[in-house]
Amino acid sequence: MHIPDNYLSPSTCAVMAAAMVPVWAVSVKKVKKEISKAKMPQLGIFAALSFLMMMFNVPLFGGTTGHAVGGTLIAILMGPYSACISVSVALLVQALLFGDGGILSFGANCFNMAFVLPFVGYYIYKFIKERAHSKGGETAAIILGSYFGLVVASLCAAVEFGIQPLLFTDALGKPLYCPYGLAVSIPAMVIPHLAVAGPVEVLFTLLIVTFVKKVSPDMIDAAPAKKTNGIWGLILALICLTPLGLLASGTAWGEWSPEEISGLAGYTPKGMSGGLSYSALLPDYTVTGLPEAAGYVVSAMVGVAILVIVFKLLGTRGSGGPAEAK
Repeated sequence: MHIPDNYLSPSTCAVMAAAMVPVWAVSVKKVKKEISKAKMPQLGIFAALSFLMMMFNVPLFGGTTGHAVGGTLIAILMGPYSACISVSVALLVQALLFGDGGILSFGANCFNMAFVLPFVGYYIYKFIKERAHSKGGETAAIILGSYFGLVVASLCAAVEFGIQPLLFTDALGKPLYCPYGLAVSIPAMVIPHLAVAGPVEVLFTLLIVTFVKKVSPDMIDAAPAKKTNGIWGLILALICLTPLGLLASGTAWGEWSPEEISGLAGYTPKGMSGGLSYSALLPDYTVTGLPEAAGYVVSAMVGVAILVIVFKLLGTRGSGGPAEAK
């Protein structure tokens, strides 16, 4: 679901970034009010969990791949505004350091995965939980919230892809950017997320929410958590297991290189061949001189470390209050 650069027109990217500005502004304001400085590093922990979840690619229909995101997970435990900030920072690290998701399309990726996903997922979860006062009801709320949060986010990405041929063409009528219209992009994105990626998102969310509530329930309280060893153990385990994401061969739908899109569509759209080119330090989570699996683990460690440090620094500079996180 990470839209690369040059699949969306610059004007589309500008509109999506502009749409995210007020979302980020409100989210920052809410987080400052709701999350104390001492508790701010916990957002780094959850951002790291989201980052790691996105490294576990799973095979989808048509030889493509997908992944969980963890937006609803963070929203359930820390609130949707905290989820928005956490996932946005994780996406920024992925784009800048690993080339996973575009620079120009950063706003669009955040709109889908850091805004639509956690807010849709959280409010579905909240709606069901408030009406089903039982453990089974809460479980159902987690399942449906995380599932539909991801599916709706995939629909938004599909629409962003699909409107490109309608709005941006060359003199011959050929698309300048993503060459696939809504009739192709929506089923290609949504059906695999309904069938495969959605259940994976549910599995991660349900297991991790249950795990956090069991080993470190104070992480979801207003006060800073005192017991986080279990969470760090989980993060370490996920880091070690990230090479499993390499088992899913193929490229995620809408994330093909210009060469791949030329083979699929029969030509390379002009906007894609002459668009922004950005060279990440660790492209596609690889490290020069290391085997692919080892590079994946090192990349996971680097990404987690950066996210934890960023939110630790935000905690030392922020002015958050002691109010409840949700």
